Amino acid sequence: MLLWGAIWGAVLGYFVERHDAGFGLILGAMLGAFAARTLRNAVRKEARAEVQKELAAHQAVTQAPSVAPAAVVVAAAAVPVPVRTDELADAVTGQPDFKDTLPGISPATAEPVPDSPAMATDLVSRGFAAARTWLLGGNTIVRMGVLVLFVGLAFLAKYAIDNAMLPPELRLAAIAAAGIALFVFGWKLHARQPERLAYALTLQGAGVGVLYLTVFAAFRLYQFLPAGAAFVVLGLICAFSTAIALLQNAMPMAFIGFAGAFAAPILLSTGQGDHVGLFSYYLLLGVAIVAVAWLRAWRALNLLGFFATFGVATLWGVLKYQPEQLASTEPFLIAFFVLYLAASLMYATRHGLKPKQAVDATLIFGLPLVAFGLQAGLVRDVEYATAFSALALGAVYLGLGWWALKRGGSGQDGGVGQWLAECFVALGLGFATLAVPLALDARWTSAVWAAEGAAVYWMGQRQDRWLARLAGLALQLFAGLSYLRSFEQVQVSTWPLANPAFIGAVLLAASALAIGYWSRSAAAARGSAGASQFAALEHSLSPALFWVGFLWWQFAVGHEIERAVPNADGQWIPVFTSALQSYLEMLTWLGSAWLAHRLALPTRHNPWLVAATPAWFSLPIMALVALHGVLEMHHVFQSWGWLVWPLALVLHFATLKRLDGMAPQRWWSWVHSGGVWLLVLLIGNLLVWAVQQAHLQGTAWASVIFLLASVAVLLGLGWRALYAADSAVRARWPLDRFATAYLWRAAVPLAVAVALGALLVAVHSDGNAQPLPFVPLLNPTDLTVALALGACVLWLGRVRASDLAVPRGVMDTRWTLVLAGLAFVALNTVWLRVAHHFAAVPWHADRLFASFLVQTGYSILWTLLAMALMLVAHRRHARPVWMGGAALLGLTVAKLFLIDLSNRGGSERIVAFIAVGALMLVVGYFAPIPPAAAATEPARPEGETA
Repeated sequence: MLLWGAIWGAVLGYFVERHDAGFGLILGAMLGAFAARTLRNAVRKEARAEVQKELAAHQAVTQAPSVAPAAVVVAAAAVPVPVRTDELADAVTGQPDFKDTLPGISPATAEPVPDSPAMATDLVSRGFAAARTWLLGGNTIVRMGVLVLFVGLAFLAKYAIDNAMLPPELRLAAIAAAGIALFVFGWKLHARQPERLAYALTLQGAGVGVLYLTVFAAFRLYQFLPAGAAFVVLGLICAFSTAIALLQNAMPMAFIGFAGAFAAPILLSTGQGDHVGLFSYYLLLGVAIVAVAWLRAWRALNLLGFFATFGVATLWGVLKYQPEQLASTEPFLIAFFVLYLAASLMYATRHGLKPKQAVDATLIFGLPLVAFGLQAGLVRDVEYATAFSALALGAVYLGLGWWALKRGGSGQDGGVGQWLAECFVALGLGFATLAVPLALDARWTSAVWAAEGAAVYWMGQRQDRWLARLAGLALQLFAGLSYLRSFEQVQVSTWPLANPAFIGAVLLAASALAIGYWSRSAAAARGSAGASQFAALEHSLSPALFWVGFLWWQFAVGHEIERAVPNADGQWIPVFTSALQSYLEMLTWLGSAWLAHRLALPTRHNPWLVAATPAWFSLPIMALVALHGVLEMHHVFQSWGWLVWPLALVLHFATLKRLDGMAPQRWWSWVHSGGVWLLVLLIGNLLVWAVQQAHLQGTAWASVIFLLASVAVLLGLGWRALYAADSAVRARWPLDRFATAYLWRAAVPLAVAVALGALLVAVHSDGNAQPLPFVPLLNPTDLTVALALGACVLWLGRVRASDLAVPRGVMDTRWTLVLAGLAFVALNTVWLRVAHHFAAVPWHADRLFASFLVQTGYSILWTLLAMALMLVAHRRHARPVWMGGAALLGLTVAKLFLIDLSNRGGSERIVAFIAVGALMLVVGYFAPIPPAAAATEPARPEGETA
């Protein structure tokens, strides 16, 4: 209140125009302070009376032993909320040193009032808060008096100068005498009244400050002292004040002395000085600060030396440094670094401070960062000097970390060594990490960062330090980004494997996989809320890290497979062909999936289930590569494909055998079915290769290739033993659990494809059997179509007779009728190929339909088919089959009159009518309509007669 009254009074006095501005400022401050004091006394009097009433009520409640519970509750509610003890004491007694609290409430248990959340954290606010704390933290009146005295002396000096009242020498002597008097009075006061140490130190500090200002004025304003002499005098004042501070254990005195000493070169600078002299002087001050740090734990003094030394050094480096001054500057930078590192170690280890207080983060972390920044500026023109500087700094801090860890192992320092070790190791690893990008390209940088990140994560997991684990993950991210920035579309390298692209990606993969493996088990959440949240996050990241590492590995090998080398003309050409590249990349995935799945097996102690997921994609990748081979290559077995595909299938099924008992079961069932379809694709492509080798393109051999491959697989699926539930084949893998996947799900689309393929081949293939002659029914087209329809019939019969869980619609006779219809179409196309090859009818739909020879043959063929059906139906008494044959015969007769009759004068019409009529007579004699099935007579009850 006094401060605010003085401030506002000074502001009002300054704007009063009747007086001098300075006079009004001082007078207003005095009047404002007096008014504020009067108001404060009145407020305290009222507050004291209220608090005394509350104290009396509280004592009455605590002294009543038989108060009813309700009364106790009411009285307790009347007790005020505990307030800050110093404010309460001031209000009661008016003495700032009173430390008691409410009766019954000890100061140790009184709940402190939290700081305001709106407190500023920026540097300016901190400085203002520090000044306010100094002004109001002790004897405020004395400290205000010191400030006012300084203002008064400044006004006195200004007035004397403006009016030439006294000679300059006398003025400076008077001011110096006043400073000496303040210091002597403060010294004697401390000797006579030790309990008033704060008051005495304030006077002594004021005296030292006045002496500093006097020397500065003698040099700068009046040139009474040369720079050298003034420099020596300021140094003596610093030494004197430091000695006095050590004798009295008074840090403020030392701070004032060193502040003046550090300011002396700046205040006394003429612009003509040498940096060697400046840094030598600061080096002596640093040695003095280290000596003080050996004796006293004065953190503020260490920070003063650090900021002053490196601040001035930075300013000089920016404004005046030249590369040729490196030899005369580098030793000072190293010496400054060593001095303040020693000061921070002495502060931490010599004075028995608690770990959190002993480890001065400002010096521990700020010193290497600032020193390295200055070092980088000094050696910016020297190649690799910055990288080696970072590496050396990293080695220093790793060595210090080892020393601190060894020191903390004894347990005698209260944990300070452990804290220092963690800080030093973090700094050492950080500078070692920084050295890599300064010396190497981005790919080598990413390799080192990835390995270092894994090491940091492992260390953090061992020590249960979540921040270290977070740093390890962050290094992985930075390493990946650094690598991707250097990515080239074509990897050019003369050396296989021993190149930064491959090694960088491999280390990225290994690091991500290692961290993912270590984090697969949830870490115990200890400590802060941030540690708990990070523990849950890193456990959820384990699958993602596995896939990151797995894909980095695929990228590393794939990039190496696509590597290019220079030829004789200096052009970069790929090492492997495009086909072989795709095969090798497929094998890389399959082999990696086979290796990874072993980590997911349930037989392991702690299976890593995500390691099985790459095998989920093995079959789709194989299918894509096979399709690529079919579409882009002559066949899939070129470019070592004859070796790659058997190896790929072995890897796939070896992995599948060990994983198909795990989740997801539905997917594995489809993978088994998909393997059948992939086999069809490969067999068909193999037959394509055989046709190409025999130069049979454009013949019927080429048109039936894929149909023949499908027929071969479907015939294999129609093997009798596969459908017998008690057969040895069904008892072995994979039919023991996936019989339906093979014999039903895989076979259904295959059977449909075979049936449709048979129809297409029969309709479109002309049966050209070159180099062999065309033989009806024994040419590639007719044989393949017959095999295809036979395979469909065989498979359908096996399924209907099996114990497989198939839909009931399989038993429907419509599927038999569909196959019969396809067979009828196939037989008709047999006659078309005969007419094409032996009667030279062009293989064109319109020309074939317009040929009366073809139509006559159709009539005779249909009649023969009808006769065969009716004869068989008559023998087996199958009336529906006989009716089907009769319908076909009727269709034939209709065709005779609608189509064949139009061939006027042609012999084909005569042959058609005679042949059909004769065959109909044969049918009517040998295959009359079978009798209708007799109704089954119901069984009579026993003893009942007709």
